[in-house]
Amino acid sequence: MNIIKASFEVTYDFPVYFLDDFFSEDEQLLKEILSITSEKKPIIFPIVENAIVEAFPTIVSDLEALFLRLDMPITPSFVIAGGESGKNDEALVPQIIDQCIEHNIDRHSYILAIGGGAFIDMVGYAAAITHRGIRLLRMPTTVLGQNDAGVGVKNAINYKERKNFLGTFSPPHAVINNYKFITKLSERDKRAGIAEAIKVALIKDSHFFEELVQQCTELKSFDRLAMKNMIHKCAKLHLTHICQNGDPFERGSARPLDFGHWSAHAIEELSGFELRHGEAVAIGILVDSRYAFYKNWLTQHEYQLIENLILTLGFSITKSVLSKLDIELSLDNFRTHLGGELCITMLQGIGRSCEVNDIDNKLMQKSVSYFINDTMEE
Repeated sequence: MNIIKASFEVTYDFPVYFLDDFFSEDEQLLKEILSITSEKKPIIFPIVENAIVEAFPTIVSDLEALFLRLDMPITPSFVIAGGESGKNDEALVPQIIDQCIEHNIDRHSYILAIGGGAFIDMVGYAAAITHRGIRLLRMPTTVLGQNDAGVGVKNAINYKERKNFLGTFSPPHAVINNYKFITKLSERDKRAGIAEAIKVALIKDSHFFEELVQQCTELKSFDRLAMKNMIHKCAKLHLTHICQNGDPFERGSARPLDFGHWSAHAIEELSGFELRHGEAVAIGILVDSRYAFYKNWLTQHEYQLIENLILTLGFSITKSVLSKLDIELSLDNFRTHLGGELCITMLQGIGRSCEVNDIDNKLMQKSVSYFINDTMEE
């Protein structure tokens, strides 16, 4: 038997920019972001979430004016739905592909995705499967998009009511975090994104968690400086994990960044996606933190700090949805999502985590019931 074993390494390099207003930035910086040279002027294909056009009615004309100033070819903007409804809509990805054909978008062109985390997931998936990969510029417009979903290497759509069932690992060309978009978000959407900061602080950085606790009042009122600091530090922790943990494309089963997500995915679906992803994650964090307390992995004081922070920030526990949670089924679905072996990230203190392969379902039900049956401590 003859065997040829092949091995090669590919280096991925993508910058994440934090800007106050992309449209007002220096021309030279914009050329750096877009890798523009006098000889190289690729086509820009903007795909914009409809909610962003509603919040910023001039964004399409602003894009046209900007790229005209940069002397870059730009197609008409394609404005479509976002959110989980967009990820559930089977027609949108084919529509994006058809637009790429119509406008002669090739692998040297750029798709510029402007929208929330779910929207960028969907557009990124379309970009990754067209021509085996069109270069993607992400411009996330939500807190969750800027500090988590928009800065990673994953793209996905939902399929047959299964969250992120179809997807790719495909790093973007660059991420542009434009803070101006955050200013028009509802309080609910601003709050939802803070959940991912709490998550990554709990599993990665106790000092960051302490900072979130200390700045709780400022974050509750969405103070500009506190929010910008939270977004930057959360994004940095996510990127550090992706780049340095040795498994950026999640070939193993351990996914520390999915702390609190086994139940969050189910809770989102049970709510008919009425709950924001961050709102479901906040509930998932509480459930798993309570479980860790029952397992003596968290002290009473540590657990109370987590509960107080999440509730003080204004997150609510949707008992009618949580009461429908089928723990065994949800864990089994998450196991399938992970690749066949159950591997759940749990806390062993604030800033410290571990991976467990078995869950005590009765104890987990006790944790869920704590939030349903008005047994929460005052």
